[in-house]
Amino acid sequence: MSSGHSHHEEAGHHDAGHHHHGPKTLPLSLDAPEIVKAWGTRSLIVCAIFGLVSLAFVAVPGGQAHLLRAYLLGFMISFSFAGGGLALLMLQYVSGGKWGLLLRRPLEAMTRTLPIVTLLFLPIAIGMKSLYQWARFDTQALRDAAVKSGDMTREQAMTAALKHAMFSPTSWLIQAIIIFIILNLLMFILNRWSVERDADPLAGTQASYDRWRIKFENLSGPGIFVYVVLLTMAALDWVMSLDVTWYSSIWGLKFLVGQGYIVLALGILSVILLSKYEPMKTLLRTTEQHDLGKFAFAFVMLNIYLTFAEFLIIWSGNVPDEIPWYLARIHGGWWTICSLDFICHWLIPFCMLLSRNLKREKKRLAGIAIFMIFARFVDMFWLIEPNFKDAAGNLHLANNFGILAYLTVPVSVVALWSFFYCRALLQRPLVNVNDPHLEEILEPEHAH
Repeated sequence: MSSGHSHHEEAGHHDAGHHHHGPKTLPLSLDAPEIVKAWGTRSLIVCAIFGLVSLAFVAVPGGQAHLLRAYLLGFMISFSFAGGGLALLMLQYVSGGKWGLLLRRPLEAMTRTLPIVTLLFLPIAIGMKSLYQWARFDTQALRDAAVKSGDMTREQAMTAALKHAMFSPTSWLIQAIIIFIILNLLMFILNRWSVERDADPLAGTQASYDRWRIKFENLSGPGIFVYVVLLTMAALDWVMSLDVTWYSSIWGLKFLVGQGYIVLALGILSVILLSKYEPMKTLLRTTEQHDLGKFAFAFVMLNIYLTFAEFLIIWSGNVPDEIPWYLARIHGGWWTICSLDFICHWLIPFCMLLSRNLKREKKRLAGIAIFMIFARFVDMFWLIEPNFKDAAGNLHLANNFGILAYLTVPVSVVALWSFFYCRALLQRPLVNVNDPHLEEILEPEHAH
């Protein structure tokens, strides 16, 4: 097992005249390239520009109502990157594999944005009554008055009362606090251990590797279960409760797979962009790139299966309590968005990732990764906006120009998240040297 730079430098020196036959050598510096700082600066500029444009929606018809809804979309994407990065990081620790050596630092960087995501949640907490019907009418008297005024249906009022233990402002805030405390704690421990493992005086020995592998597995195994529970709670509280009458037994699992979908896309994009520079240029082989492409394809298929299976069961069951959720997403022009979601979120990534050549070509794989991130924005828009009473006519810009806030606010929020992600990438070396896969990944590839 390799113990650091010296072994690889000696191997590289021994094969100085035959580099294509011997293992590659790690560069002297394993830090992230300076270009990452420029990426962060550009993200901050994009955040400022789109944020300023978003302020204009305060003065347009329907703009104020849509600003917070669009912000929720941007927050959910940012939370997907940070929380999903934590889930995928723990999955790598319990499953192993060379792909973890390439993605571990980008995933750790995603997780270290969790404190920022926690702060980004504050506008949603402050404006909860503008988003959630159950928060606006949180007493029986208010619900009765809302039914009389037409602001709530009788079904909504009865369901809100039934779910009051979970969907009340106090309970909702307590759940959010629990979610963020536990996720930030898991993030802190895993990131601290990662640094300590690389600094281990016995680094490179089997004893050191086994010790750290067991520590990470013992935390990550239960940690994945805890994360699934917390994510289910978050998905129910922050998105599903926008329509208090909606029920779904796989809602949390859908969001978990969706997070894997978008996190893997960002991880692949990060690795490919970083591979233009050292040290990732030395590490990223076509074999591992192809494996990451296949991994992304697996998440695309799982995402298709879960979403379509849920739709098929509900539609064939034709239950009055469940069908309206889908009707709201196909009427009033929403069939166009539904079709766009199907094409972008499922069809195009599925067909493109079938290609072996695409997964082995950096530029094309990076392109499909960017497209998958865009598709997740479309899918989240389809999940969020139709929950509101005025959604049926909102796609007609003549009536409601404010819906265009969805084009600027989420970009501003995610660009701000990207700035902190780039900062986190710069904080640590991009390579975990105390990893047995490092020696294998430095071996030359065999032509096929």
